[in-house]
Amino acid sequence: AQSWCTIESDPGVFTELIQRIGVKGVQVEEVYHLSDETLDSLKPIHGLIFLFKWVKDDASDRKLLKDGAPGVFFAKQMVQNACATQAIVSVLMNAEGVELGKELSRIKDFACALDPTMIGQIIGQDTVLREVHNSFSRPEPFMIEPDEKSSETEDAFHFIGYVPVGNKLYELDGLQPGPIEIGEVKDGNWLRVAKPAIEKRIQKYSQKEIRFNLLAIVKDRQEVYQEEVKKLQASLSAGSEEEGKIKAEIAEFEQKIEQEKQKHQKWKEENVRRKHNFIPFVFHLLKELAAKGKLDSIVDAAQKQAEERMDAASKKAKQSKA
Repeated sequence: AQSWCTIESDPGVFTELIQRIGVKGVQVEEVYHLSDETLDSLKPIHGLIFLFKWVKDDASDRKLLKDGAPGVFFAKQMVQNACATQAIVSVLMNAEGVELGKELSRIKDFACALDPTMIGQIIGQDTVLREVHNSFSRPEPFMIEPDEKSSETEDAFHFIGYVPVGNKLYELDGLQPGPIEIGEVKDGNWLRVAKPAIEKRIQKYSQKEIRFNLLAIVKDRQEVYQEEVKKLQASLSAGSEEEGKIKAEIAEFEQKIEQEKQKHQKWKEENVRRKHNFIPFVFHLLKELAAKGKLDSIVDAAQKQAEERMDAASKKAKQSKA
């Protein structure tokens, strides 16, 4: 299989990635807190994506289903750096009510009778998924030979998914031989089961480790708010006695729709910047500054500011120890 690059864990990146592989009516939101209030504000949630520092895990303390689970789409990760897209695909393939689009529907139909290793190979070799994934790579103007010693000591990060299937919640980790059953879901509230599982995983690390990222794959927020506006407008048409209250609620949802439009436009602009190669611009700028005799003074000023920041940080550190 051809190589996959590492991509940034960002809701704007993942939302565009999902849209470009053909899935409709879905977006990704960052989850800053596992409170009921935060999670309720994002419903309906199709699944969660969790990014964490990878450590060897044999899942001996959990219910690992090496032979799979009925109705669960599971794929082993067979290609390096594909874990972000694979975690997203795994959640989407198992989510209810998601319009997968042509590419994912084709993969799902073809893979239904295959084992997790074969499914992982199909995903890793899929041209559409790979090209969309790699389109979010940052431009690398300089080719640096990999250092085997540094790669052994560098932290590795990994993405996994949490998704309900039937009345069970599963953890989908492409580095495991099968899905992990987290627990039974009662009253359809699978987030209540997912929350302690994620918190338990975080607690395995030292208190100094803060490099975690939790993302929710949710229904398109504009669609959610538009549906609420339609319901309220229907109540007005039916002659509701609370006309003033309903109109205020409609105005609130319309404001949220506008905010979503602005957010998606911001994501779009940020993704363009991520992909753009600014190196030629920087080289040209430095060349012009040097030609005008301004480069040396700018470099000197920058070095002075850096030294001042280092001195200030050093003094602050000494004061805190005292």
